[in-house]
Amino acid sequence: MKLDCFSVSLAVKDLEKSRDFYQKLGFSVFAGEMAHNYLIMKNGATNIGLFQGMFEGNILTFNPGWDQSAGNVDKFTDVRELLAQVEQQGIEVTHKTIEGEQGPASFSFVDPDGNAILIDQHR
Repeated sequence: MKLDCFSVSLAVKDLEKSRDFYQKLGFSVFAGEMAHNYLIMKNGATNIGLFQGMFEGNILTFNPGWDQSAGNVDKFTDVRELLAQVEQQGIEVTHKTIEGEQGPASFSFVDPDGNAILIDQHR
């Protein structure tokens, strides 16, 4: 199963404090906006998302169709095919937002330890 871009999405209490903390670790703002309560930060090929007030727990996020710099990859496994593969493995999907046969869509599930996993395709 090829999932492409990986990041950890962190539910933070104070976006500014979290940004400042991760900047001390060498991360820089890559995308997002303080005014929209989220930032995507990057340190080399490592991505973290900081999200204030958007969800309760932390999420492992995969973005089919993107490389680690949010650049489009030529060949990728569409989120709809990934959904079918996950369901074929007997994994219970907890949420899905999929319309049409192509384009942006997402679904999520939880690992055995309660960690949320989001498959989020943007193109």
